[in-house]
Amino acid sequence: MAKRNRIIYWATTGFLAFGMLAQAFAQITHTKGYVDMIIVHLGYPLYFLNIIGIWKLLGVIAILIPGFKLVKEWAYAGFFFVMSGAVFSHLASGDPMKEIVPASVLLILIVVSCYSRPENRKIISVNQ
Repeated sequence: MAKRNRIIYWATTGFLAFGMLAQAFAQITHTKGYVDMIIVHLGYPLYFLNIIGIWKLLGVIAILIPGFKLVKEWAYAGFFFVMSGAVFSHLASGDPMKEIVPASVLLILIVVSCYSRPENRKIISVNQ
């Protein structure tokens, strides 16, 4: 059972890290298709890309390196807020489902990766 959980954790974390790195790169470099099709369409300012892109890059580093349990918690929370915001932004703007799927998949990966983390990567509650 522990081996299965480790495989689930690293598979989802790997895909999550890849997806967030790809988005961070597109956001920091202001990739033309990304800016035109998503950010301008949703009505967000362009400087917003730099902020989110840098935070995603730092979040990926935080979830991949050992230690820093509290930073990992914040990174997962930040990823969850950004990607749930993306899903709701697409829904609110009336985008078709094909535009909502990538953010939804990343949102699912965030939840599964966070939930399946090994105990040595979690903060232990005092009340347990």
